[in-house]
Amino acid sequence: MRADIYLFSNGFAKSRSHAKNLIDEGSVKIDGKVIDKPSLDILETEHRVEITDTQKYVSRGGLKLEAALDAFAVNVDGMRAIDIGASTGGFTDCLLQRGVKSVVCVDSGIGQLDTRIASDERVKNIEKYNARELSRDIISDGADIAVMDVSFISQTLILPRVKDVLTENGCLISLIKPQFEAGRAAIGKGGIVKDKKDRLASILRVRDSGASVGLYMTGLIISPITGGDGNVEFLGYFKQDGSILSEEQIKKLIKQ
Repeated sequence: MRADIYLFSNGFAKSRSHAKNLIDEGSVKIDGKVIDKPSLDILETEHRVEITDTQKYVSRGGLKLEAALDAFAVNVDGMRAIDIGASTGGFTDCLLQRGVKSVVCVDSGIGQLDTRIASDERVKNIEKYNARELSRDIISDGADIAVMDVSFISQTLILPRVKDVLTENGCLISLIKPQFEAGRAAIGKGGIVKDKKDRLASILRVRDSGASVGLYMTGLIISPITGGDGNVEFLGYFKQDGSILSEEQIKKLIKQ
């Protein structure tokens, strides 16, 4: 039996995705040995299991969004939200804990959203959905805040649609992943973008794409946690008014 299934089946984790996250973070010991792979085969017998669960959200993404909301002083209490690229629901979990009225979760995958999040009455889960087709059809009253964490696609292809679903004063917080914004030449061994110039170029590309559709990057922070592959990531704050960050400001913010 897989280690993640064993943990969930025996009540050591709230869901299989929770079990996977615990293992990925090195928080699981079975018979005194740290388990580092969710797929590790475990005999279906009684084992001594030790869990060090300090996880505040269903995934590390919640900590990333938490840092952004604090840095940009965004109070989401009572807001209607949309989570683009929801995956297991780390961003959504953070929003729910901070009092949003509702969240529409969209993702191209299926069966990824943590069961605790999916069962929350404030959550509407839409699976197998192409974010490039975002429209008010799925959130008729519009979103007061959009949060976005997408992979294997440049978010420049999605930003025009994000603008369409926001309310008049709606904002966006987006996780900028240079490995999906930079050209192939910028990506090194293991999919890592190491050159700070390439990271800067990725941020500027997203900033300019947002500005072209009326979403202005007014804030930026380095993510407090690297991506799963070790890439340095950034969180951008986009508003429909305000002063856009200059290249020099961005260089200072990312400590280049």
